[in-house]
Amino acid sequence: MVGLNSETSIHIACQIVLILGFGASICFGSFSLFLRRDEVHRLLGLNSELYYVRDGKVNTYALGFEVVVPNEISELRFTWESLIHQKLLYSMAVLVNKTEALGTPHLDIPRKGLVPEEQEVFQVSLPCTGKQSEEVDVRIQINVTTENQLNVTFLTLKRRKICLKDESHNETMLMDPSAMVASTSSFYISVGCASGLILIMTATATACYIRSQKSCRNDSNYRGDSSRGASAQGQTFLRVDTPNNASTTGSYSSFRRLTPLSINVPVQVNNLRASELTEQISEIDVERKNIALYEKIQEGTFGQIYHGMLIETDNEITMKQNTFVKTVSDQASKDQISLLLAEGMKMYGTNHKNVLPIIAVCMDDVQHPLLVYPFMNRGNLKLFLQKCKFSVEGHCHTLLTQDLVGMAIQMVQGMIYLNKKKIIHGDLATRNCVVDDKLHVKITDNALSRDLFPNDYHCLGDNENRPVKWLALESLLKKEFSTASDVWSFGVTLWELMTLGHQPYVEIDPFEMGASLRDGYRLSQPINCPDELYTLMAFSWAAAPEKRPSFIQLLVCFQDFYNALGLYV
Repeated sequence: MVGLNSETSIHIACQIVLILGFGASICFGSFSLFLRRDEVHRLLGLNSELYYVRDGKVNTYALGFEVVVPNEISELRFTWESLIHQKLLYSMAVLVNKTEALGTPHLDIPRKGLVPEEQEVFQVSLPCTGKQSEEVDVRIQINVTTENQLNVTFLTLKRRKICLKDESHNETMLMDPSAMVASTSSFYISVGCASGLILIMTATATACYIRSQKSCRNDSNYRGDSSRGASAQGQTFLRVDTPNNASTTGSYSSFRRLTPLSINVPVQVNNLRASELTEQISEIDVERKNIALYEKIQEGTFGQIYHGMLIETDNEITMKQNTFVKTVSDQASKDQISLLLAEGMKMYGTNHKNVLPIIAVCMDDVQHPLLVYPFMNRGNLKLFLQKCKFSVEGHCHTLLTQDLVGMAIQMVQGMIYLNKKKIIHGDLATRNCVVDDKLHVKITDNALSRDLFPNDYHCLGDNENRPVKWLALESLLKKEFSTASDVWSFGVTLWELMTLGHQPYVEIDPFEMGASLRDGYRLSQPINCPDELYTLMAFSWAAAPEKRPSFIQLLVCFQDFYNALGLYV
């Protein structure tokens, strides 16, 4: 087999970059360009350097990420140096789309010149005008070439500058002294009224909160009496504008500041009419004698999962298949049984190596229906990851980064298939995946998950248990679900993979999740998680659904990274 030459390799790499929509048009360079550790800490709260070009190699992942610059930061600092002993020419331009909110950007170096041969810092000033509040798209374009123009590198660094209106410029401040004195009494009256109103609102909000908490505790439709488990972790709560001095073991950090964004994308929902559900169940209904139940694998307040056997006879030939069997206990209500059937049929009719379909249902006892699935000998993925993390060495898999990336690739492939089938999962997480001893992963439905993993679900006063800490911003605030919201959930699922089943956002109260996400809080980079993987997580958590990558784009990234890891094994 003939190997690829360097030009072909560069061409293939560039094609991948173009597919992903990243900003580098040439995939090599003769210089380094990066953000120093203190600059990354100032902008993102992370304690690491961020390279756009490292030793001549362009980091397409970093170029694709749009850094949000808060209102209080008005200058950006970049470090660069030439790596060759000849003149390296550059030209630079800064483009903005809303000049009313952001004044003319200023460079502290000439717009054309030579890349320094030793490390130097240059600065881009982004002065807000204070006239209006806007999110301003900033594009810093850098062209670098040698004198003979044989090596040309085009870079586009993306920034989103937050500019807020300066209220001190308000025309109401232009009052003469007599008018200000005359208004003093009315001012204090207004303050008194406002204070009284605040007290009333506080009392009302407190009563509502207590009532909603009581509603959550009394919600027996979905949860048991288990505690939330968040307080046991003891990790530091960080605000967006607080320096991130905590260890990277924390579940989130001040990743980026986001202002509220309007969301207007097609919403897709998997709705089945009762008649359709009944028809589907009848197509795979089997008699009770065809299902054997063995040991109990998991049990909740009303839900149970067994290791079982499906026995089928065709022309006097008996076939047996190892299975999972989901069912309910005597404590289950009619609503819980109906929910089990509706959610259990979500993957009905699917046929993909990374999706676990339901293969049979037994309705002989309508109070205890049996839902049958193909067996995976390592069981639930979340429990498997936690065993790998805490078990004695030698008693479980030792998972390498390449193993985890391989599992992520399988999830993405399964989600691409579901997307093509127009199925929105709505609850993608490691708890809703299964795995075998060869690390083959399959995505499952979420039937019984609320009962078996009660710490992963919370009700917010509306008697509806939801996976609050896996939901996209629009799903949490507006109950809108789409493929883009599944991408967000996948980002959290990837974070679970890299932490071996750690609980996300343990420090944030479920009632505060919506406000925290709107304010820009995101999960922080786990220990030993490569920058490339964390960058993909960050892309998945973009506030605007249309700015998140598709599963096909994610697949290209993961496969590229997986192959790169294989070169070092």
